[in-house]
Amino acid sequence: MIRAVVRGFGTALPKQVVTNQDLEKRVDTSDEWIVQRTGIRQRYIAGEGETTASLGADAARAALANAGLTADDIDLIIVATSTPDNTFPATAVNIQNRLGMHHGFAFDVQAVCSGFVFAMATADGYIRGGMVRRALVIGAETFSRILDWSDRTTCVLFGDGAGAVVLEATEQPGTCADRGILTASLRSDGAHKEKLYVDGGPSTTGTVGHLRMEGREVFKHAVGMITDVIVSAFEATGTTADDLDWLVPHQANRRIIEGSAKKLGIPMEKVVVTVDLHGNTSAASIPLALATAAADGRIKKGDLVMLEAMGGGFTWGAVLLRW
Repeated sequence: MIRAVVRGFGTALPKQVVTNQDLEKRVDTSDEWIVQRTGIRQRYIAGEGETTASLGADAARAALANAGLTADDIDLIIVATSTPDNTFPATAVNIQNRLGMHHGFAFDVQAVCSGFVFAMATADGYIRGGMVRRALVIGAETFSRILDWSDRTTCVLFGDGAGAVVLEATEQPGTCADRGILTASLRSDGAHKEKLYVDGGPSTTGTVGHLRMEGREVFKHAVGMITDVIVSAFEATGTTADDLDWLVPHQANRRIIEGSAKKLGIPMEKVVVTVDLHGNTSAASIPLALATAAADGRIKKGDLVMLEAMGGGFTWGAVLLRW
């Protein structure tokens, strides 16, 4: 059967690093408070001329270079983002143009922090269905531009950045030992909208709005929802937590990551954590963490890797793949 195999990966981060100590000068908070509750020590904040599309295009170029390919080899671009450069057109077509790609097709996926997982599952469907041979899947965000910088409960949590992977159609035997995406498990429940949302939009206020979050409520639901989709992915493939080489979670909060791993019986030695370096970069957090662990040699060819995320909506999902 045809599997979508990761051929290459890349990242891009803004030039400006903002530490917790920097934020102490801006809002009523402290490094100790932020680290204790979230595990975050710094984040990258986009400056003038740095946008979701520019960061996404840089990550895409890095992924193409890592794969030994060019934009001419790509048939599809999917960008997961909640902070597009424009209401329309899609940031994906903006990136397509920046890459000098004038063939194929490109579109955005909006599932907030779960966006990259949803985008991977979508690209997998196009590849397995035979519509495309190679796809660029990008998670890119500039969440700093929808933050209320007077709200110390949210502005300390988020950062900007982008990560990308190249997926390639590859014939495999059709077992759980195959390389590539083995299964995806996706969920959503709009009843939780008020717990994490942006209070603006073209059709309601005519403004961009700011991020609003009921942190305790999000935390309360997160571990259960995350474990639900991970268990579903294990059941679909006949695998277990013991078979897993790496868990690459959405980097929102270290306590959520640790709670999920504990509930699933996954030792923290098998969990990729970059929240201390990047903060919560929403749809960019999983590809940033994935690329970090692949670049430093932790994730190796043949490793079984679980990606998981939960985001506003609520949306949540998991993708199980073999590297």
